[in-house]
Amino acid sequence: MGTSTPYSTFIRTQDESISTMKWILRDIEAIGDKHAFISHIGDISYARGYSWLWDHFFTQVEPVASKVPYHVCIGNHEYDWPLQPWKPDWANAVYGTDGGGECGVPYSLKFNMPGNSSDSTGTRAPATRNLYYSFDTGAVHFVYISTETNFVAGSSQYNFIKQDLESVDRSKTPFVVVQGHRPMYTTSNENRDAPMRNKMLEHLEPLFTKYNVTLALWGHVHRYERFCPVNNFICGSTWKGFPVHAVIGMAGQDWQPIWEPRSDHPNDPIFPQPARSMFRGGEFGYTKLVATKEKLTLTYVGNHDGKMHDMVEFLASGEVLSGDDSVSVDAGARIGVVDSTFSWYVKGASVLVLGAFVGYILGYASHSRKQNGNKASWTPVKSEDT
Repeated sequence: MGTSTPYSTFIRTQDESISTMKWILRDIEAIGDKHAFISHIGDISYARGYSWLWDHFFTQVEPVASKVPYHVCIGNHEYDWPLQPWKPDWANAVYGTDGGGECGVPYSLKFNMPGNSSDSTGTRAPATRNLYYSFDTGAVHFVYISTETNFVAGSSQYNFIKQDLESVDRSKTPFVVVQGHRPMYTTSNENRDAPMRNKMLEHLEPLFTKYNVTLALWGHVHRYERFCPVNNFICGSTWKGFPVHAVIGMAGQDWQPIWEPRSDHPNDPIFPQPARSMFRGGEFGYTKLVATKEKLTLTYVGNHDGKMHDMVEFLASGEVLSGDDSVSVDAGARIGVVDSTFSWYVKGASVLVLGAFVGYILGYASHSRKQNGNKASWTPVKSEDT
């Protein structure tokens, strides 16, 4: 997402992040006393070594972060540096200098996430923390992973993901949502990350499909894209064995071109849209996730009007329903319109998630009071309510 400042820090700035926070605050206020949390899946402040930008960022998110827990996972702009400990030959073009010398240190010290995952920096700097963890909220089991540190078979993170997914109690949490920074699927121009996507497909996708991950949320690409239920580039008819992937990196940083050229970016290319890409949106915004024991609903909200631009429903039976007759579908959509019981403001659901740039997730368990973020330790949300 980044932060808007009164001076230029990049060629393209993060002014849209102001609108993102405005609409997220609207939705938080709408749910009242129900428990909520936000999830930001990497590329958080874009400070890249300039510590005062972290201060700007926290001031910008304070109206929301002072009300609900703020969950994060690490991205390339918090971590990557030339001498990072895990940099296999295939990743030479993937991991560069995007961290601006932070090496994950501010990220590790400014946030305190569940679990005790960490990775040595190989220097005198403290170990990198908050890499991977999971928890239950209402009807959803959430898993956070790191795409910047070792995730291949045999690594500590791989073992954690495998053991975590195979231990999920689907009678309590019928839906599983995995979140990480760099996407496994995208149709953008992120060619530099192709070797990493191949490794994710080789090592992580078999786990996602075997253990029936419902939805995978990714950032990194600064636009919105939703795929069909997919396994090895083949679309399925159910999320069981065919997770739906969504790239939700559109909360503020104007770093990459959208799907169609704009007047201020006339030379940006149009990227082909294969059949597996069900919807592509060029407007900045965030996503919301709403769940009961019977249904999980993902919606994409645009910053310019605060309205829904895309929606998909996941039924506990495995069925995936795309579209809503009240949604004005963008030109980039390939969705069928179906009847839906989704209501804009949640009335009885167990989890609401707002996902933004790199994923802002707002979730709550019904009848559970929200807790202020000033406790010394992290307390899990009640998971028995529906």
